[in-house]
Amino acid sequence: MDLTLWQYQFRIIMLGDSTVGKSSMLKRYTEDLFLESINQTVGVDFFVHFLEVEPGVRVKLQFWDTAGQERFRSVTRSYYRNSVGGLLVFDLGNRKSFENVQQWYEEVFERVQPYTVLYVLVGHKSDRVKAGERAVNRTEAEKLATQLGAPYIEASAKTGHNVKEAFELLTRRIYQGLKSGEIQLRDGWDGVKSSAPTAQALQRKQKSEAAEKNKSCAC
Repeated sequence: MDLTLWQYQFRIIMLGDSTVGKSSMLKRYTEDLFLESINQTVGVDFFVHFLEVEPGVRVKLQFWDTAGQERFRSVTRSYYRNSVGGLLVFDLGNRKSFENVQQWYEEVFERVQPYTVLYVLVGHKSDRVKAGERAVNRTEAEKLATQLGAPYIEASAKTGHNVKEAFELLTRRIYQGLKSGEIQLRDGWDGVKSSAPTAQALQRKQKSEAAEKNKSCAC
């Protein structure tokens, strides 16, 4: 019986202005809960979820939910480098949150080199669209997504619409990047981890064992 709980671990960061609904999306996805009132994130919150991306391949998803307020940026920026994926979230009823997406993207880009981060752009609170509160049209959102090299999806934590799809779209995108070589496992980087040791780790272990053997043989 295979007792491995997961084959890969992906670290994903939630990005976007305060009150766009990042925490609500995570609550809906990881616990299938929606709260009308939720406390704003202070610094960074942490969530975990598991997903089978293909038969026999289980991924542990580590989500870092960052605060959108400027006063917490010095804390949240320290989490960018060790992320492999990001959900760029804006509120469909809040034009300013859409205009700030580019800033969030650039802020991460400046800090993750030489590593690769893949994104999905999420127009959140799609339930507001039905109420006639849309401030960002789909065409311009899709244009921005294309510029960022990311797919675009509209979702609502309130109704549950497309929340699961948004997270799984990003997860499968990362997994395909891993399979294609676009993303690679690296020592010292926590964006992606494997339950099997990396080649570098095996080499270090072999060198250490050889050194110990030589030491014990010395007379």
